[in-house]
Amino acid sequence: MSVNRTVDMCEGPLLKKIVFYTIPIILTGVLQLLFNAADLVVVGRYGSEFSVGAVGATGAIINLIVNLFIGLSVGAGVTVAHALGAGREDDVKKIIHTAIPTAIISGIVLTVVGVCCSGFFLRLMDTPKNLIGLSTVYMRIYFCGITSSMVYNFGSAILRAAGDTKGPLIYLSSAGVFNVVLNLIFVIVFDMDVAGVALATAISQTLSAVLVVMALMRRKDACRLCLKEMKIYKNQLIRMVRIGLPAGIQGSLFSISNVIIQSSVNSFGEIVVNGNSAAQNIEGFVYTIMNSFHQTALNFTGKNHGARKYRRISRIMGISLSLVFAAGLTFGNLAFAFGEKLLKIYLPDSPQSVAYGLIRLKFICVPYFICGLMDVTTGVIRGMGASISPMIITVLGVCGMRILWIYTVFRIDRFHSLESLYVSYIISWSLAFLAELVAYFVIFKRIKNRCAEIKEQQAVEAEQ
Repeated sequence: MSVNRTVDMCEGPLLKKIVFYTIPIILTGVLQLLFNAADLVVVGRYGSEFSVGAVGATGAIINLIVNLFIGLSVGAGVTVAHALGAGREDDVKKIIHTAIPTAIISGIVLTVVGVCCSGFFLRLMDTPKNLIGLSTVYMRIYFCGITSSMVYNFGSAILRAAGDTKGPLIYLSSAGVFNVVLNLIFVIVFDMDVAGVALATAISQTLSAVLVVMALMRRKDACRLCLKEMKIYKNQLIRMVRIGLPAGIQGSLFSISNVIIQSSVNSFGEIVVNGNSAAQNIEGFVYTIMNSFHQTALNFTGKNHGARKYRRISRIMGISLSLVFAAGLTFGNLAFAFGEKLLKIYLPDSPQSVAYGLIRLKFICVPYFICGLMDVTTGVIRGMGASISPMIITVLGVCGMRILWIYTVFRIDRFHSLESLYVSYIISWSLAFLAELVAYFVIFKRIKNRCAEIKEQQAVEAEQ
């Protein structure tokens, strides 16, 4: 936890620091997905016939419910970065001691909603009857551990804003290994099927939350957490919500379009759902690698914005876009090239599901770098303190376009296919990225002009 693990984002060459800051985030995300993949692999090999589809069918709806509150953790990270960059240590302490109780309250709300409404949401998505029972069990147990997940997300956002990306990697790795061990015990030894992997996830999330809280408590700087001092400070909460709520709404609305797409996938039957679920897990690795550059751009921009080092922001933007383009192009094509072998790990006895999974990988993973470009641009804009613009662009360019596509083009008989469904992703990413790029230049110019006006006013006052 110590300060020697932190990266100085406001001084020195950017390329090297961005790369070394991002690598632990990538490893953290990839490890998390590996542990999630272990859930699917274990139930796929040792669970019932429809276990993989049952777990996979919950992903979109879980993201829809959770993303609104995950956005608040983004707000916590950005406000901490701004305060650290500006040297406001007292403000940093108040934000941190507001963030953790906010995470706990968010988790309690999510638990109630998830446990009570899982079955309703799954029926609303037209989840196949063979899957809905197992999916409901999985979701209810999963949401029993969601408070720990919220605490980990808020805590790791604070650590990353402070420049520490290695800590969350270590804590998640420890919890993930524990998760895999529990998966094997609950599913193979106790024959608990999807309930076993859900319980293992909930327990391991609690371990990761405890480790993050302990790390914050052991820090020696302004980011140190003292449990006795936790309280919700009104001004700090308002700033967190101002940045985080639009991010959360954006994530939730983004998930709504994915829920509608998942419902469309469900209409093709269990075999397609199984293939789609396995492919989603594989493409998740590519997305996680790209999204790591989004988190880096967000925190680097936030800290330099707080320090009013605006020239570095444009360089952060250029470097991050170049890196995410290279990463998305490389790993997206690798995922498709090795797609058949990877899918067979999840679906060893279902060649039809593998074939359907390959269709998704072709249309999603190969052009996935466009999504990465969109996310990095969003991160830079949000790091500058503007959260409404990317939300509106995402709602219209991504969610709106996909929903419009599904209820118009997809309903035409000749276009009613998986290929047509997946094309909507590519179009929506492209539209949103171009709009985000325009928004970035407008907002950046506005901030620079405002800064110049302040300096000019200060110079005039100094002369007087």
